[in-house]
Amino acid sequence: MALYELIEQPDLEDPLLVLALDGWIDARLAAAGAAEVLCDQLDTVTVARFSTDELLDYRARRPIAHLVDGVMRGLTWPSLELRAATDESGNELLLLVGAEPDRLWHQFTDEVVTLALDFGVRMCVGLGAYPFAAPHTKAPRIACTASTVGLADLGFLRASLDFPAGVQAAVEQGCDERGVPSLGLWAQIPHYVPATMPFPAGSLALVEALARVGELSLPVGDLPSAAVATRQRLDELIAQNPEHLAMLRQLEEAWDQAEPT
Repeated sequence: MALYELIEQPDLEDPLLVLALDGWIDARLAAAGAAEVLCDQLDTVTVARFSTDELLDYRARRPIAHLVDGVMRGLTWPSLELRAATDESGNELLLLVGAEPDRLWHQFTDEVVTLALDFGVRMCVGLGAYPFAAPHTKAPRIACTASTVGLADLGFLRASLDFPAGVQAAVEQGCDERGVPSLGLWAQIPHYVPATMPFPAGSLALVEALARVGELSLPVGDLPSAAVATRQRLDELIAQNPEHLAMLRQLEEAWDQAEPT
């Protein structure tokens, strides 16, 4: 039995699949912020809705109850959807957004990849972010997890390591195994940014990198102004502590000396 309900079957021309699920790994909500801008600024149509009853553990991802003056007004449940959209130049996309599944990853991956093939997806791009020793005063750099050497050689940071993967990695690999080029884009987020503070500069870097690799014209919404405001707030916080200022100068020097490889 399929894990999704097909809502619409739009006639798409060479869409690009974007993966932006809530969960592992998204430092300071950089990927979530990028996905929010894309969903808010682009006209989207829900193509498929996945069964969260089957895929999620509601004890880990509880619905939000809405209480007004002591009266329950309803619940908002987690969602997981595949949406179609068109960019500002008429290029088409599929956006996989919502909660990362807690179970049935193999079946979920197979069904997402099959849907991608059915709609003629030309490329799969995942969005994520991780904490790194980087200064907030510089534009975040983007690292990659690519399915081919050619994709890895597009000017992003490259590394060799083993790390715990999210379901997006499984979808990216599944697409690659079935002939769809795949690329994960990862924004490096300053490790000292407070845990409760989103980092819109990371979201902006992801949207810009996605636009470049996918040859898309994507909106950025208020991310530039939000990034400036966040930088100013971090400047104020760091200026209060000489040790923090010294740390920032060291990070800036290391950042300037490091060359993306």
